[in-house]
Amino acid sequence: MLNSSITIKIPSEIEKMKECGIKLAGVKKRLMGIVKAGTRADEIEDLADKLIKKAGGEPSFKMVPGYSWATCVNVNEGIVHGIPKKEIVFKKGDVVSIDLGMKYKGFHSDTSFTVAISPTKDIEKFLKIGEEALKAAIKKAKPGNRVYDISAAIEKTLRQHKLTPILALVGHGIGRELHEPPQIPCFTKNERNRTPEIQAGMAFAIEVMYTHGSPEIELENDGWTIKVKDGKISGLFEETVAITSHGPIVLTKVN
Repeated sequence: MLNSSITIKIPSEIEKMKECGIKLAGVKKRLMGIVKAGTRADEIEDLADKLIKKAGGEPSFKMVPGYSWATCVNVNEGIVHGIPKKEIVFKKGDVVSIDLGMKYKGFHSDTSFTVAISPTKDIEKFLKIGEEALKAAIKKAKPGNRVYDISAAIEKTLRQHKLTPILALVGHGIGRELHEPPQIPCFTKNERNRTPEIQAGMAFAIEVMYTHGSPEIELENDGWTIKVKDGKISGLFEETVAITSHGPIVLTKVN
């Protein structure tokens, strides 16, 4: 991926993305509060759609051709793009991932979180490691580093705890479009110097997608939901991050 294909935002555009990120973080916080046993996936969807519109934004995911929902909701082995179906009812022991995006003043933000309902200590540790991997990745998102450094931070954190990054899915650039260059894998696949150099003015949706078992994935019959093939627990954590001359700023951070 050539650096010239990556959009550099000017300060006023970054400020608009900050506004968008703050608003989406507020929506995310509300959704976190209603993930519990007995909640249906369509209740998550309805609240997210309502809150995004109330904040003056538009659901980014509804702008993806063929997708009709404001959120993606995945449970247990589900990893991404899960349709928030009414028949999905959360229960004790479930690991639930929620992905949502918002467009505001012409710019997108994108964020995901995973929570467990009455988790065991092993599941708590599993989720904590995913959060640590995302934090480690964000620290590497600074001018002078390369996309490789972000991917390496994710992979190192996961593999040292014997967890597996998903190989077929990637994070991405973000801005006026929901999905922009560069691709940001959860693992290293190229030589460092063959990946884009990070510059001030870039914005990334950094995603940590991982599992207990094999990274092999499959598409469900609904045409959207992607799950790990071996049925093991999966996790998803994502933040929209702006790169400044002083380092990364997490735009979708919940306070």
